[in-house]
Formats: sequence, C-alpha cells, structure tokens
Amino acid sequence: TGIDEDGEEKDLREIENDLMEAFDFDQPELVSKLVLNRDKILWVTKWRRASEDPAARAAVEREMIAEGHRRMLMELRSREAADEGDLHRDRKMKVDLKDLALPTADNDDTTQGASNEMREGSLQPKRLVNLNNLVFEQGNHLMTNPSVKLPPGSTKRPFQGYEEIHVPAPSNKRNPNDPADMSTSEMPEWARIGFGKSSKLNRIQTKCYPSAFEDDGNMLICAPTGSGKTNVAMLAMLREIGKYRNPETGEIDLDAFKIVYIAPLKALVQEQVGNFGARLKVYGIKVAELTGDRQLTKQQIAETQVIVTTPEKWDVITRKATDLSYTNLVRLICIDEIHLLHDDRGPVLENIVSRTIRRCESTGDPVRIVGLSATLPNYRDVASFLRVDTTKDLFHFDGSFRPCPLKQEFIGVTDKKAIKQLKIMNDVCYAKVLDHVGKQNNQMLIFVHSRKETAKTARYIRDKLLEEETIGQILSSDAASREVLREEVEKGGITDQDLKDLMPYGIGIHHAGMSRLDRTSVEDTFSDGYLKVLVCTATLAWGVNLPAHTVIIKGTQIYSPEKGSWVELSPQDVLQMLGRAGRPQYDTYGEGIIITTQSEIQYYLSLLNQQLPIESQFISKLADSLNAEVVLGNIRTRDDAIEWLGYTYLYIRMLRSPGLYHVGAEYEGDERLELSG
Repeated sequence: TGIDEDGEEKDLREIENDLMEAFDFDQPELVSKLVLNRDKILWVTKWRRASEDPAARAAVEREMIAEGHRRMLMELRSREAADEGDLHRDRKMKVDLKDLALPTADNDDTTQGASNEMREGSLQPKRLVNLNNLVFEQGNHLMTNPSVKLPPGSTKRPFQGYEEIHVPAPSNKRNPNDPADMSTSEMPEWARIGFGKSSKLNRIQTKCYPSAFEDDGNMLICAPTGSGKTNVAMLAMLREIGKYRNPETGEIDLDAFKIVYIAPLKALVQEQVGNFGARLKVYGIKVAELTGDRQLTKQQIAETQVIVTTPEKWDVITRKATDLSYTNLVRLICIDEIHLLHDDRGPVLENIVSRTIRRCESTGDPVRIVGLSATLPNYRDVASFLRVDTTKDLFHFDGSFRPCPLKQEFIGVTDKKAIKQLKIMNDVCYAKVLDHVGKQNNQMLIFVHSRKETAKTARYIRDKLLEEETIGQILSSDAASREVLREEVEKGGITDQDLKDLMPYGIGIHHAGMSRLDRTSVEDTFSDGYLKVLVCTATLAWGVNLPAHTVIIKGTQIYSPEKGSWVELSPQDVLQMLGRAGRPQYDTYGEGIIITTQSEIQYYLSLLNQQLPIESQFISKLADSLNAEVVLGNIRTRDDAIEWLGYTYLYIRMLRSPGLYHVGAEYEGDERLELSG
C-alpha cells in the first residue's frame, strides 16, 4: 500500500522500490506502467468493488469527482452502459474509422428515425470508435517497409562495435531521349524577366514547363533537394500572373488575384520572400511573409499579391470564416515539402488541401494546387489526394536528378550502452575526418543535435588529432591559410571562447546561440576554404546555404521538450542536412554519412533510397479537424462528415493499405460501408 508502518503516506519513489522488490527487480517496464497508471488502478478498483452497493458507489463517484477524475468516471459509466446494452466486444480491438452507418436510398426513413432517437439519447451507436487506438505511436518515424532493396554495387563491412553500409552514387548520365534544356528565350518576353540572368531551364524545369506554364491543372513534382523545384512553382506563378496581364499595355491587375506559397519553416518562409520578392518586383508584385511572428494588417494584405506562409498559419486563416475578402481571391496555392504529410504536422496539410478542394467544388472558383516534394515511393497516392491528372501533371525524378549525386554511407553502432555508443560515434567521426579531409582534402560538415555538443565533438576531434599527431593532415600546409585563421581569431572580434580555441586548427563550430558576428565569420572562412571541418546544428542546414563535399549526421536522436524524451530526427531534417552534401560547381558527387544505432539503420536506408511510403497521421488530429469544419459550417450532417473524410489523404491510404489502418477483411461483408470513388 501507499501507507507506511507509522500510518504516513509513502512517497512515489518508495512505492516504486517496493514494487520492484515484489517483482524481484525483474520487471522494470511493468513497474513503471503500474506507477504511471496508479490513479486508474486505484479508482477503477474502488468503483468496481462498489458495484453491488449503490450508496457505496455514489460515495466513490463523489470522491472521484472531488479528486478531479470526472473524465475517468464518465468513461467507466459509458463502458458499463455499452455492456448493459449487450454490446460485448473485445476492448482491445482496434476499430476502423469507416465503421459508420451510412444512410442509403432504401432506408432513408429508418435512418431519419434512428437519428432522431440518437438525438434523444435513447439509442447507443452500434460501435464506438476509440481514435487513440488508431494513431500511429511512432509518428513521423513510422516504418512500413519490411525490407530494403539496395542499389547494385552496395557493400556491407563489419567493424569492432559498428558496421558500415556503402551505397554508391547514382549515375548522373542523361537519357539521350530527353529533350535538351529549354532556353529562356523560348518563353514569352514578359515572363523571361522573372528568371533574371538564367539563360536556360534545367532538366526538371524543362520537363515540367508545358504543365506549369501552359496549363492550369493541379501538379505534383517529386524531386531531390536542391534540384530546382522552386523554379517550377515560379513558372506556375507566372502562368497565373499572365492571366491578369493586359497583353497590349503590359499592365497587371494587381487587385484581382492572390498567390499563396506554403513553406514548412519560418527560415524557409523568409528565404522564399527574399527570392520571390526580388524576382517579381519588376512586375510591381509585392511578396510578404505571414507567420506567427509577422502579422499583416488588412491594408498590407490588400497590397500584397504573393503571401508566403506556414501550414499552421494558413490553416488558421482559412478557418476564420469571417474574413473571406482576400482568401476568395486566391487562385494558386504552392505547397513546398508536401511529403511532410508523413510528419506530425501532416494533418494541417490535409486540412488545407481538403478544405481548398471542397471549397472549389462548392463555389466553382478555380484554385490551382502545386505540390513540391522530395522523392517518395507512393507519389501516386499523394497525386490522387491533390486531384492531379497523373497522365500529364505528375512528375517524379529520382536521385540521379540531384545536381550532385549522393554517395551514401550508413554506420550502425551495435553496442547497446549509451556511453560506448558515444565513444564509437566520436571515433568514427575522427576516422572520417582523417579519410575525407586528410587524405582527400575535402571539406566536411558534421551535424550534431545540441549546441553544447558542437564544441564537445569539435574538441574531441582536435584533441585526437593532436594526440595521434595527425593534425598536419588537416591543417593546410599553406602558411597563408593558417595566418588567415590566426588573424580571424585575433583581429576578427570573435567572442565565443570555444571557437577561439578551435579555429586555429582549421575546425569551426556553428549554432544559433553564437553571436551573428561569430556565425558570419565561420560561414565566410568555411566557404573560402580556410576551415576544413565545421561542427554545427541543424540551423545551418535550414538557414544558410553552405555546402560541403561530405556531410556527417552524428547520431539521429534529438531531445523533444514536448514529449519529454529523446526522439528520432524528423525525415525532413535528415533530407535537408544531406542536401548540403556536394558542391555542384566543384564536385561530381557528394557524400552523406549517417551514424545511428543498428536498430534504426533500416529506416534511414528506406528513407534515402525512396522506399519509405508516406502515411497519413490525420487520425491523431481527426476530432480537432472535424470540429473546425463544423464551426466553419462546412459540415452540418453526418453525411457531410463522411463526404469530407473522402477528401483526405487518410482516405486514400486506407483504401490502399487497409490492414495498416485497421480496416481489414472483417469489414468486406459490411453492407453499411460505402466507398465513393
């Protein structure tokens, strides 16, 4: 019990120790589960024991409410009511979402009667759906690929404490049947200006040009990071702008349209505002950022034609049914990184797309959706969700279209102890620095996942280089280069003590906690080639375009304050970091090295070899999303709700993988289920 011999209450740690003793220190997971659910165990037991005595049960219920357990009590009562209604079922069964009674033409009257009875509260639903049972616990780390097929030429080598898998860079050879890169001179003269000094489009843009600039269909472009997808969005924008341009005078009706560009991070939003703003300024078009940090007044919105925003912000704006003045003018929505459907933030994208498409159908106002994505295996599912014509507006480009093809190395640490894992990871980083920087004279970025870790890792590498007397291989033999680094430290005004210690050895650190001056100094000396190794956090991958021949991701776990535990890096972060591998103007290929644990290696192999299907995370936010649509007035009846579900990515994935979403064979004979094409 929770009371000691003196009748005083024991603290939680003591109870935990007693439980561990009771289980002979053999069941730590069970003990932590019992401790975590102690309130449920206590009150459910009390409530069940009082089932025969109404007065005792009433007393227990009052006590539960007083202790703040009203929700637990409501759940117990509803379960008991379901049992009394002879609805016995296995409580652990994961019930599917589609198990809803749909009205049909034959039973309209009975359905009407039933719904009236339900409103009066006299009839329970046939089945209750516990949405929590259907949520993917792994979130964006969901792994649905049972085995990875590696490209030919891949090799595996075991070492003490870890193993390495090498995947060769894909061939960058051009298909002789591919059309030549299109010259920008073939574009209309007014549109050419938007591409500045570029004389031609690249392979990807050339292939997408007819759909993007000469047609109005929804599009999906899947291509590797850094391959020029943003310019395809630019072509679609120019197509839209052209509709409001007077061909005789060249004037553009700036009040007749709005374009929305959705990017997943504020850093990317700011980058695109700068990019599009400079290129569209010549047309008199104003580009503005709209995020949680930066609000726009009605006047500013009226003067802005291109709004660059985050998914969450645009979701909030389209939820506010009161101010439709400018959302009604939106004619084009470009969604960058749409593969984030797989992420915890995916439900927001599903909301935006389903709301946009339903609104188009109900009002008749055309809104074009252009999705930009990394390469993914089930791109056809995403295309179906965006209502893309797969015969002409779906474009999928594999890793060979990367401006600098990526040679991949996966290092799986086999040791289970955290302290040994860290030592192995540090030693692997040192070995790779010697190989890539020392022998091959390449530059290297090492990504770590906390600010403190940047200096720790950099110091470990420097100390080991000094200890093994290999520092000469890293430091440039050129005395002038060494002098530049020394001067940068002494006269450059560097304030970070760690950076001062490391920079003379050709090693730098970079994170958001450093002063702007220090960061700029590191960026400049690295891009000029004086710094050979840069240990940094993910902010460098998102905010600054600073490529290197080799990129190492040291460890794949990052601390999540929301969850209060260590979680795996998001796939988006991994792709973005490896996007920095390879400098197109100097290298024929880049090298990406991921150091992770043995258990996670298959996930990253799948992710980076286009074998990780994008799944829907919509169920985790289904109740919130449904409520939002009800408040907007988009859903008024149960039929509306079912129809709305048909517009989601969840619906498409449920049809494609019924087993994964718990809508398996047991529902095939259920006549109450309907499928709308």
